[in-house]
This record gives sequence, C-alpha cells and structure tokens, in this order.
Amino acid sequence: MSTATNSPAGAGRSTRLPRSARRLQLLEAASEIFVERGYHSAGMDEIAIHAGVSKPVLYQHFPSKLDLYLAVVDSHAEKLVSDVNAALLTTTDNKQRVRAAVKAFFDFIDEDNSGYRLIFSSDAMDPAVIRRIENATEGCVDAVYGLVMHDSGFDPHRSRMLAAGLVGASQVNARYWLEAKRPVDKQTAIDTTVALLWGGLSHVPLQGSQGSAVESDSA
Repeated sequence: MSTATNSPAGAGRSTRLPRSARRLQLLEAASEIFVERGYHSAGMDEIAIHAGVSKPVLYQHFPSKLDLYLAVVDSHAEKLVSDVNAALLTTTDNKQRVRAAVKAFFDFIDEDNSGYRLIFSSDAMDPAVIRRIENATEGCVDAVYGLVMHDSGFDPHRSRMLAAGLVGASQVNARYWLEAKRPVDKQTAIDTTVALLWGGLSHVPLQGSQGSAVESDSA
C-alpha cells in the first residue's frame, strides 16, 4: 500500500512512518523497479519517486544502490529459506518431506515472481550479490542437510551431496516450468519432480522413526 501523495505538490513527500515500516515500503518499491529495469538500469531517483519519498530519505536507509539491492535480495532469500524450513517441518514422512520441499520451491517461484527473478535471474555481477544468492541456496541445502544427516547416518559429505541434489533439482525444475510458461499445471510439475527425486532417494537406507526411505512411503 503506497503512502505517497499523488499531487505534484506532494512529490518527494510521504506520510511519516515508523522506521521498520518505511524500510519495508522502500524494499517493496525497490524490488519492483529492480525487476522491471534490472540492477544496472535502475536509479535511486526513480526508486525514491516510486516509493513516494525524497531521495535523502532513501539514502538515510540505504547508503548506496548496492546496499539497497542486497537488502532486497536478502528479503526474498530469507522468505525462500523460511518457506523450505517450514515445509520440511510439516511431516515426518520422508517422501512427504521431499514433496513439501519441492512444493516450496514451486510455490516461491510461482507466487513471488520478483524474488525469483532477483535471486535466479539477476543481472548484478557484484561479488557481494553473487554471495547473497549463493547464501540463499546454501540456506535451503542446510535445511535439507540436517534431516538427511539425521535419518541416513551418512557422513557429512554424502549427506550434503544428497541435500544439494534435492535442492538443485527442485530449483532447476521449478525455473524451467516457469520460464517455459507453465507447460503443465503446477501439481503435475511437482509430482514429476518428486518422482525423479524419490526414485533416487528411495534407495538411500534411512534410519530413525520412519525406517528406510522405501518403508516410509510405499505409494
């Protein structure tokens, strides 16, 4: 919801907001501009105008365009990692965990289109941006890794390979599905990805309450 005034006389002025609310407003406005224009073409002037604030106000919160861009990427990345973590906690059944994780990626890419483009299709090649994007993927891998490590009894390296494979396949398939303009419905795309992943994971000997992966879900 915009807090900017619409009259020319009100340009550059905005309703006073608490700092946290103002920051959120600026991040939302910047996200829209960065997605529309790309990092290199977007300017702080147009972001300030889009947010309905003066340029000095924008700079009070973010000293540079790079700082602003990093904060925008962080906000979307945190949502993705949070969604994956939450999805994995919805069940103790191993196959359903895989499904929940895959669905979290498809839902994020489908529902947070701005976040998808900023994380996976960014035109910013600054090392700090690249590291933030890598951190998003690593955060998702960490979430899966903990469960794999606990249930498989594998050493850390093998457990992390399994987690990275699940996350990587989920990301790639979800991105393909969106960029191909949703050639099948989302549920079919999720089912296809789960079938691919479970075909491999079902042969991994898992421990814990669910026993082996095959035993955890025979469907």
